[in-house]
Amino acid sequence: MDTIKIILTGATGMVGEGVLMECLENPNVSEILSVSRKPSGKTHPKLKEYLISDFLSIDIHDENLKGFDACFFCAGISSVGMNEEDYTRITYDTTIHFANAVLNQNPEMVFNYVSGAGTDRTESGKVMWARVKGRTENALKKMDFKAAYNFRPGFMKPVEGQLNVKWFFKPFIWFFPVLLPSKSLTLHEVGRAMVNAVQKGYPTSTLEIRDIKNLAI
Repeated sequence: MDTIKIILTGATGMVGEGVLMECLENPNVSEILSVSRKPSGKTHPKLKEYLISDFLSIDIHDENLKGFDACFFCAGISSVGMNEEDYTRITYDTTIHFANAVLNQNPEMVFNYVSGAGTDRTESGKVMWARVKGRTENALKKMDFKAAYNFRPGFMKPVEGQLNVKWFFKPFIWFFPVLLPSKSLTLHEVGRAMVNAVQKGYPTSTLEIRDIKNLAI
């Protein structure tokens, strides 16, 4: 495949911003549509923005989403302080609704979903967020995308120059990659792996840290 056109969500969060910055630099990406509730604050010839107040309100026939090769779904929220119903609405309902909308406009699309290390594919474990993420992963795999990949990163080192990094996270940026290299990634690696998943494919649909590192090469 030549250069690709992607839809990206989550550009105002740490993961989405880092992946966006990699894609802006990556010569294999020719166009990016950032779908978000607020502007990313970035300008670039490759980048267009589509602002939506509520992802669940997106029309499945929305032609603004048409003409893309892949979706990098990086939007997400911490489960801390949330009950399962609210977390499910944001994590499962929003993701699947958006996936249906982009698939309806792009039948040959590849969908890359940022899940999490420790996600529970059985959907029956004791950890609430892991069950909900597992349910989301399983639903995406059943959809008719050309391919759907569930990325399960661990600790992710931000890209230099990122704005959306929580203050309490900053002291640990250098700690994890040095002391726990097998459990950490850079967001450059995550972004490159996503691009390579579209262009080259990968043998498994669930990508753990080692798979993401391998695919990023």
